[in-house]
Amino acid sequence: MVAFRKRQMSLQARLILRFLVLLIFVVCCFLAYVNWFVIKPLKASNEDEKRLLALSISNQIDDYIVSQNQLSHRILSNREVFRILQAGVGPATSERWLSQARTLRSAMFQAIGPTINIRDMIIYDNLGREVVNYFGADTSLKVLDPALKRRLDEGENDQRSYILDLTSRGAVTFNRAIIDQNGSIYGYVTILLDQTYLQNPTENIADGYVYIVDEHYRLVASNNKVRADQPLPPFQAIEHSSGMYLDDAGNYVTYVRSAETGWITYVLTPRESVLGPVKSVLSVSLLIITVLLLVLLIYIYLTTKNLLLPIRNLRKQIARIQYSNLNVQVNNQSQHDELVLLHETFQELLQRLQQSIEREKQAVLEEAKARNSALQAQIAPHFIHNVLYLISIAAQEGKVEAVTSMCKHLSENLRYIVSSSHHHVSLADELAYIRHYLSLVQAHHEDDLQWEILADDSAKHVQIPRLSIQPFVENCIEHAFERSDPPWRIRIQYKMFNGIWAIEISDNGSGIEISKIAEIMAKVQEFDGADPGLSPGERWGNMGIVNSVHRLQLMYQKRLFFNIFNNPTEEKGMTVQIIASLTDDFY
Repeated sequence: MVAFRKRQMSLQARLILRFLVLLIFVVCCFLAYVNWFVIKPLKASNEDEKRLLALSISNQIDDYIVSQNQLSHRILSNREVFRILQAGVGPATSERWLSQARTLRSAMFQAIGPTINIRDMIIYDNLGREVVNYFGADTSLKVLDPALKRRLDEGENDQRSYILDLTSRGAVTFNRAIIDQNGSIYGYVTILLDQTYLQNPTENIADGYVYIVDEHYRLVASNNKVRADQPLPPFQAIEHSSGMYLDDAGNYVTYVRSAETGWITYVLTPRESVLGPVKSVLSVSLLIITVLLLVLLIYIYLTTKNLLLPIRNLRKQIARIQYSNLNVQVNNQSQHDELVLLHETFQELLQRLQQSIEREKQAVLEEAKARNSALQAQIAPHFIHNVLYLISIAAQEGKVEAVTSMCKHLSENLRYIVSSSHHHVSLADELAYIRHYLSLVQAHHEDDLQWEILADDSAKHVQIPRLSIQPFVENCIEHAFERSDPPWRIRIQYKMFNGIWAIEISDNGSGIEISKIAEIMAKVQEFDGADPGLSPGERWGNMGIVNSVHRLQLMYQKRLFFNIFNNPTEEKGMTVQIIASLTDDFY
């Protein structure tokens, strides 16, 4: 029995036993060290991080509200706003109202600046009636809410001089009275805030939920993890401006009350998200101890290294492959046939992919060229037919000099149409072409037709599709003056400001029916980048106003704005308005 025990308690067994005792002691000391000097400070750090996150979200919201406050100050510092509101607003659609609206929108444009971070801005008179809006984004704000007006009149929130309010549709508005130094109220300004700028700060959290509520605990914004039908959690009453507490489910709730807006930002973080890093440190600590027992795997590591190294190199080189370097050559140095075959197959895949991309690019380019050519071809033959008809009428009347002049103008027009293979021309060339066209038409109508074109040298830098403006002028000649007496007037005015150019074609004709305007605008808004495919019955003015707008949309995409409207009653006629940006999208 004693001999058996001696055989069992060999030197190797004793060394292992002593090593295990020593190892257990080291592990206990290491875990105690980790708990006191790593885990507890890490837990406190994570809690502080959640507090800072809530504060950061609240500060970003405050910055956005402060920018709107500065925007409203710029409106209040414009004396034209006070002058118009003090003088009283004219009846809608009147010339006085149009002039006032134009002045107020100009003041809004100057105040908003190039960076538009709001949905809309509305100015009301002192009775709460809308005077003008900038975009018309929300038609429910035509009249200032009476309760909100009363709060503004009574000077509620004097410390902030403005009131943040939630509309019935859930939109957030920034409201303040337009008031002078004597306390007289001339009107009100409402800024419809962009929900995106309220939503974006809430998305900076990797886990958990963010709720921003107003003083009445109504939801202002939340991150995308909060469902639309999800009710607000039962938050505890707040005693301090910021803090943290555990809710009934054990989740960490961090809150910050904004001194700027009075809103409260709640960040609800699951318990596991806060303590997860702590547990990870503990797991890593145990893993470090365990790694000491895995030294035996070194042999396997050295054995497999030669096999895995070529695959790792292949993976790194594949990760560096981009659209611009599909011709990259992957290192295939390997002693294994399977890896050589994998390399060859991957190179063939890259080659086929590059060929497919080139074919797709060429197909898209050819499709765009064909679509643009088809649209332009619908216009040029019709114009030539009309001009030849005018020349024939002048010849029958024996007007030799007029025929000669018209032929010269026609020659210049034909040269403009066929002189270049490019479909895009400068706006200055297009206006020169229109001058020749109007000269031809005036030769027939004589003093009954009056026209003017106002443009500066910046038109040389604006590119448009060929013959995309001329159809609007031709529509004036053929349709606008059918039911009106001469003299007939056509006015073309071009302007450019801060990379945005605009052109207006106006006439003093009989105008256009409201239903027809709605039909045209509906067809324009339906444009999806494809060939419009209009039938003759769907065109207005033969040349097709929708066709011309679609050609411009093919070129400018989301950087184009088009409008058509009848002029005020005393001016008569109609106006076509085209506005485009050389750089930024409008929507």
